[in-house]
Amino acid sequence: MEILHIAAECYPVAKVGGLGDVVGSLPKYQSKAGHLVKVVIPHYDTIFINENEFDCIYSGFVKLGNFNFPFNIKKESTCILGFELYLVEIPELFDRKEVYGYEDDIERFVSFQIATLDWINSRNDIPDVINCHDHHTGLIPFMMLYANKYEKLRNIPTVITIHNAIYQGQFGFDKLYYLPDFDLSKVTFLEWDNRINSLATAIKCALAVSTVSPNFLNEINNFGYGLESLFNLVRHKSRGILNGIDIEVWNPLKDEMLFANYSIKTLDKGKQKNKEKLCSQFDLDPTKPLFSFIGRLLEEKGADLLPQAAAMALSENFLEINILILGSGNAEIENQLSHLLATFKGNYNVFIGYNEELAHQIYAGSDFLLMPSRVEPCGLNQMYSFRYGTIPIVRRTGGLKDSVIDIGDNGNGICHYQASIVDICSSIQRAVKLYKDKKNLKKIQKIGMNIDHSWEKVCQEYIEMYHLITY
Repeated sequence: MEILHIAAECYPVAKVGGLGDVVGSLPKYQSKAGHLVKVVIPHYDTIFINENEFDCIYSGFVKLGNFNFPFNIKKESTCILGFELYLVEIPELFDRKEVYGYEDDIERFVSFQIATLDWINSRNDIPDVINCHDHHTGLIPFMMLYANKYEKLRNIPTVITIHNAIYQGQFGFDKLYYLPDFDLSKVTFLEWDNRINSLATAIKCALAVSTVSPNFLNEINNFGYGLESLFNLVRHKSRGILNGIDIEVWNPLKDEMLFANYSIKTLDKGKQKNKEKLCSQFDLDPTKPLFSFIGRLLEEKGADLLPQAAAMALSENFLEINILILGSGNAEIENQLSHLLATFKGNYNVFIGYNEELAHQIYAGSDFLLMPSRVEPCGLNQMYSFRYGTIPIVRRTGGLKDSVIDIGDNGNGICHYQASIVDICSSIQRAVKLYKDKKNLKKIQKIGMNIDHSWEKVCQEYIEMYHLITY
């Protein structure tokens, strides 16, 4: 089967969050399973792109209303990622270091989708299935079905995988002229709440809808950010598939980013070496339990609760715990976290920004990982922490509810129900008690390390979904 993934991110080419991790891993394991897998993302100004070789295989112009943007399709020449990687180069729109956050993001991603379809339309061979990811590719199923120039692509089945339903790619009908000519009687497929809604369009037009965890699928049927009725309407063609992780990348025994490698057999010594090095780097005490947070500093991640929760926990347990934060996002949250340094020096530190190597070191060196998310469609951090013998502390939501079972139920982590300061601090207190019980602590760590969250198992669920819509 030839599978084409189209997305805005793909690790290690360009990554902002979990979308990049999934698109960088799932195709690799589908390829290992014997399928011809291709990934298409925009050509950004990133280190990976600048350091690797690409061959230009197609050129054209994207007509976006009154504008014509030249574009190139470039193919990575060595298949270094384990699948075929293609970049859509539109210099005027994507020759930038950041993936998102620009005033012309609508123009950028509409042009990306049109350029991608123009290239597919030019090929003699076409894919068996196209898997779109999030709203950045949400107009593709509609254009394949109804745009006049893509009649050749009409019978290719499409899937929309939803990694985050908050962001929907909405824009006004004043920009309808951006789209290639189509049958105007089909314009209602584009509309939701009197606007063009890219995510809603994909949900309506794709033959299958998948979410990145079963529980998230259940949640959005009741609280779907304005799309609840639509999610309920398409439930018959929807399925929740819990994400996997790349166990080759996230392997404490072989991870070259760690200070010291270890396995489940050498867990104690290995984690301690990483913890000592990490604590030395951030002026923390390696004899105390280390609680960490890794992620975007946004309300959906519960990051707005961290400053007060950290201050409360450190005040109540002063000289008993350490807290380390790695992330960036909301400027106010960043400032609040930075201001705690003066008060809790020696027990607290923060790194504003993102550093992949440091993230690996924190997973390996920490005792507990904080994930107080309000929204977590799947969550990958808890799976990474399991691999490194770090116990996740999570709010029961989305994929966190699917993957983390409370230690009170003979599980693998510590869970709480509310995204609140009180719940976070209560969970930290439970974790401190567990930390002192070394025998039970080690048992819980090993339970997590033994869990199979590999993509080998997960990718077969995607293949089954493709078969249902292609045969």
